[in-house]
Amino acid sequence: MTLKDFFIKFDLKKLKIGFKFAGMEITFIDSDKDAAWDMYIELITRVAVQKLPEDSGDEKTALDSVYSLFATTRTILKQYGRSAQQFSKIAVIVLNQIIRPFTAKWHKISLEEGNMLGADFRNELESLQVDLLNYARLLATIADVEDISEIAIA
Repeated sequence: MTLKDFFIKFDLKKLKIGFKFAGMEITFIDSDKDAAWDMYIELITRVAVQKLPEDSGDEKTALDSVYSLFATTRTILKQYGRSAQQFSKIAVIVLNQIIRPFTAKWHKISLEEGNMLGADFRNELESLQVDLLNYARLLATIADVEDISEIAIA
């Protein structure tokens, strides 16, 4: 399967990848699987994929949780290094094209408005969560484990 086909399979079609990488056949070795497992567990246990009910939760904390995926991803990338190259390609693309635009926009707004991010933030978070759940499903597939993200959602 090509990298492009892999993204399409998990409904991550909006990701833009260069022609060189799009047609690249991907196969996952144990290091890729282990890195994907670590990222999968981090992802499904955060508000990044959990519903944030209108009458509870804290927008700033939710934003911080999504933002922390940068440090988490970097830690995993450093831990597995060059031996998890296929995972690295996917993780960096998702980080830069899905998570970064969201955090960049809302970080600036949070600096201006403090903790009062409001309904627009929650709506965009909900949209982001769809992509991140698809990413979680993709990670479960790479890790060769049963995807429990649907039952992990509160």
